[in-house]
Amino acid sequence: MAGPLVFCLALGGFLLLSGKVTFSYIYGIGVMGCIAFYCLLSLMATQAQVTFGAVVSVLGYCLLPMVVLSGINVLITIQGTLGLIIAGVAILWCAMSASKLFVTAYSMDHQQVLIAYPCALLYGVFALITIF
Repeated sequence: MAGPLVFCLALGGFLLLSGKVTFSYIYGIGVMGCIAFYCLLSLMATQAQVTFGAVVSVLGYCLLPMVVLSGINVLITIQGTLGLIIAGVAILWCAMSASKLFVTAYSMDHQQVLIAYPCALLYGVFALITIF
């Protein structure tokens, strides 16, 4: 559980370096997203028992591309077309890796797209915080 917390702190630190004080938004959206994903996966998983710690770990560790995006934002401004493309790649990377881990961990064959969409929405919010 320390790894996801470190990634959240790193995201907040990079955003602080770019002049944005958003620690409460990061933690608030992160906690609400973890609770929502725990409920969603509990309803979707048929064979495995979903634990809250596993959901927090997967969503937190898959936050790494957003940390990289916020690090890029410290060096250059990413509010143009290039920034939107980089943010889209980061969102897809986060969503695909998280959904693949959830599908593998909970034996949910043929449900990756159903899990990837809410993942993309959650990580899209983090990208919006990073860009704006």
